[in-house]
Amino acid sequence: MASDVLLSVRELRIAVEGVEAVRGLSFDVRPREVLALVGESGAGKSLTARALLGMLPRGATASGSVRLRGDTDLTTQRGRRIALVPQDALSALSPVHPVGDQLAAAVRSVARVSRKEARARAVAALDRVGIPDAVRRARAYPHEYSGGMRQRAVIAMATVNEPDVVVADEPTTALDAELQEQVLRVLGEQREAVGAALVLITHDLAVVREHADRVLVMYAGRQVEQGPAARVLDRPRAPYTAGLLASVPGEPGAPSEPAAPDEPAASGEPARAGGRRRRLPTIPGVPPVPAALPPGCAFAPRCPLAEDRCHREEPRPWRVDDDHEVSCHRWDDVPYPAAELFPEPRA
Repeated sequence: MASDVLLSVRELRIAVEGVEAVRGLSFDVRPREVLALVGESGAGKSLTARALLGMLPRGATASGSVRLRGDTDLTTQRGRRIALVPQDALSALSPVHPVGDQLAAAVRSVARVSRKEARARAVAALDRVGIPDAVRRARAYPHEYSGGMRQRAVIAMATVNEPDVVVADEPTTALDAELQEQVLRVLGEQREAVGAALVLITHDLAVVREHADRVLVMYAGRQVEQGPAARVLDRPRAPYTAGLLASVPGEPGAPSEPAAPDEPAASGEPARAGGRRRRLPTIPGVPPVPAALPPGCAFAPRCPLAEDRCHREEPRPWRVDDDHEVSCHRWDDVPYPAAELFPEPRA
């Protein structure tokens, strides 16, 4: 393992009740780096996050290796050197204990300090994430916090012990745009404050573009593309990545045409093309279920570039360059912008 690698994952495979849901995932995370894991629901992102923390659900088994600075027993590091910001803050916080007590318990779970010292650290952590009047708010219960404050509280809990790696699983789900930006800003500030790396699981490619250093795109439990975020988002080499980008308004791969001269767009309306609104491309079909994967490339049934080989052979990872990897037989044939690959759907 390279000396500058903080977290190293190699050939991670996760099976749930005997069905393989994550299939041979490998990646590295470096100090202070933000790695985004993206893909449709069911791609295996959250299972991967829980494997990193040694928190797989009952009935799930894992193989391969996950090393944090060379240490493979991550269950002993959870909360101290690697921590989780969960998707649902309300479910993550106990409804019967004050928030400050829960943070203090997190401190005492990894450090031999007095209750008074743990309490002081808990209040300091709440203050650091922008909870107003942190001394008083530490005595409040989760239901007395707003949604944005609860999300800040779980960020405080994840970072109170200054971990090396923070895993954030969809940390802005169900928050409005303003709260999303606030939470992401706080998460970034805390990451910098404690010097942690961040593994960010998200569906939001705009968040990835703004906040991630690297991106790993998953499909059907497997890595399809990985590399520097700007490079992958600006010139994707996997058809699946291109399709995701084409379906996001404002991304370079999405269609962007001015209004037709004979029918100008009204103020505040989307531009029209040829006298009608331009629809965003979509990837046809739905992802396969892990128990019924097709032969060859799992994306082949939905891919407009698929050929016979794609339906027979699962593609191995190819190096586009030293720092950009793609698993696709036809990666060199992917056009961009991807509107050419995934045509506008019919009305």
